[in-house]
Amino acid sequence: MKRLRVGHCLAAILLMLGAGTAAAQYPERAVKIIVSLPPGSGADTTARYIGQHLSQKFGQPFVVENKPGANSFIAAKQVAEAVPDGYTLFVASNSPMVTNAAVFKSLPYDPIKDFAPVARIARFPMVLAVPANSPYKTLDSLVDAARKAPGKLNYASGTPTYQVALELFHESRGIRATPIPYKGTSLAMADLAAGSVDYTMAEVSAVMPLVRGGKVRALAVSSPERLKDLPGVPTIAEAGSKGYETFAWTGVFLPAKAPQAVVDKLSQAVRELLMTQESTRFIETLGGSVFPGGPQQLRDFQLSEIDRTRRIVKTAGIHQE
Repeated sequence: MKRLRVGHCLAAILLMLGAGTAAAQYPERAVKIIVSLPPGSGADTTARYIGQHLSQKFGQPFVVENKPGANSFIAAKQVAEAVPDGYTLFVASNSPMVTNAAVFKSLPYDPIKDFAPVARIARFPMVLAVPANSPYKTLDSLVDAARKAPGKLNYASGTPTYQVALELFHESRGIRATPIPYKGTSLAMADLAAGSVDYTMAEVSAVMPLVRGGKVRALAVSSPERLKDLPGVPTIAEAGSKGYETFAWTGVFLPAKAPQAVVDKLSQAVRELLMTQESTRFIETLGGSVFPGGPQQLRDFQLSEIDRTRRIVKTAGIHQE
């Protein structure tokens, strides 16, 4: 029995030494960064920025692969099922890691059990917007119209995350409107610009080009402070929804059971990058702000966001099969 115990101890020590050596040498080949949204999205842009700098730091390619569609199921499932060796990363947003857990009755992956959190990256305010020719010039005028005719106004729902953000706003003002689901934010914004829907909410980077082009009008922003690019547009909290605050955010995840030494190595590298002035300026050009945090901070944040989102989903009756 003593020999057996000694053998087990030696095996465990050798395993730890082997893992430590592998982590020290990591990465030894190209690393894939999976993104569940199309090129040009906040998640995609931050993934490419992170990937470029990790490539420079480690001397190996970090290659972004966009896997959009199916409410982020495709990308999330691919990462969840990948070999947990550190060579498949997931730069994920709210949708696959929070909103889907609250909205869908069943998922082909588990946002908590199937992933190892690595680091938070950035967060981006959302903008509530109407078509440029809309009769609603202020958020109060939109709220008044919705209150007078409950359910008559409609809004474009580019993703479940934006629907949840809008329903949180509706709850704060005691109004109802009819959601029109879309297969992606770009389609929702296109129909908003065409005047086919009354309003929507989307990440600032998706809205600003249409605001600058005179296609849509911004009524309010979801952050607690006004945006530099929209100084004349009030926050939703300022406009009557006290305490309202919500963001789109991005973070880095690995498949569950990835070596802890690799998780720590990647987490440190991402956090060191986000502490630079270059990163602060870059994220600000996208309309966002750096949102640093290690594995435990990301996991705690994810769990708290799932709880909050489930409450909103239950109140608003948002559910999908």
